[in-house]
Amino acid sequence: MADERLRRQIAFLAAQLMYNRTESEYFTAKRKAAKQLGVEYRFRPGDLPSNAEIRDQIQAMARMHEGPKRLDDLRAMRLEALRMMRKLARFRPRLIGSVWTGHVRQGSDIDLHLFCDSQALVTDVLDEHGLAYEVQHKRIVKYGEERTFTHVHIDDRHPFELTLYPEDKAHYVFKSSITGKAIERASIAELEAFLKAEEPEIDLDFEVERVEDHVDRFEIYRLLLRPLEAVKQDPRYHPEGDALYHSLQVFELARDERVYDEEFLLAALLHDVGKAIDPSDHVGAGLQALEGTITPRTETLIALHMDALAYRRGILGARARARLEQSEEFDDLMLLRELDTRGRQPGAIVCELEEALDFLRDLAEQNEE
Repeated sequence: MADERLRRQIAFLAAQLMYNRTESEYFTAKRKAAKQLGVEYRFRPGDLPSNAEIRDQIQAMARMHEGPKRLDDLRAMRLEALRMMRKLARFRPRLIGSVWTGHVRQGSDIDLHLFCDSQALVTDVLDEHGLAYEVQHKRIVKYGEERTFTHVHIDDRHPFELTLYPEDKAHYVFKSSITGKAIERASIAELEAFLKAEEPEIDLDFEVERVEDHVDRFEIYRLLLRPLEAVKQDPRYHPEGDALYHSLQVFELARDERVYDEEFLLAALLHDVGKAIDPSDHVGAGLQALEGTITPRTETLIALHMDALAYRRGILGARARARLEQSEEFDDLMLLRELDTRGRQPGAIVCELEEALDFLRDLAEQNEE
């Protein structure tokens, strides 16, 4: 195990597991990587690569796969962090983790420490701002001592993880699991000073307000799609289960057919969003919710996908049938209809919702370029 080459191999495999989001903890990633290389027998912890070595490998992968876009994302995430920290200013927020150190990669969240003796005070502020969140209590046993940490995960344009500590811990020096040294962190004032040093001409108030007012269509898609997970469908027609699982199946099939067709892929993913709003008219409800965020072609594909079903079944009226056949999107409608029918397989392997949206966001950026 002391072999340096093997140590580098473990670091690389562990980094792959973490970059691909298969694992989120360094220790677990190291153990799994060692097992893959056939060295899961007893070893000394010192023989495994350090967390810092793995982090460096993750960053090399991020630079290779994400290119200059990574720096744009980092700037955007720091502005998002400042926006959130200002909302939570009364809890003396500190920015920590990859967004502060610059070690971001695709899928990174924004980590904040907050200092407050009452969880309810924090969630009250989040409620006031209409933010969607989930509270998690995590028990950790270290050196024979059990501690419970409170994490608040915010579902926003970028995911946030808030860790709550007692007020008297505001000046406590936390140690990094990566470097073993004091965690690098920034207050609101320190983050503002850093951003101004990076861009002396920046107007932070304007930028934060712009971020606040910016409507991210992919965020709208996510907010509309997530509730579909709770929409249970009639097993006679949808044996696969909930409407989100079905939508992701149709998206995966569409990606196999039209990997570069953003409008068609969006129709495949979004065609049933109305089921969580008004099941009696899911097409109309979905189109109303998506108004202004999709192109006319995507709108047509969603609007007529149920007519395409009636057409296939031979129950569409003569006039509607003629209109459908004359539509410029007739062939694509029939393809979407086919994929809609095929996307009903119990146990089918699909990507996560965030992965689907990240793929579409990247595709949209490529098309703009």
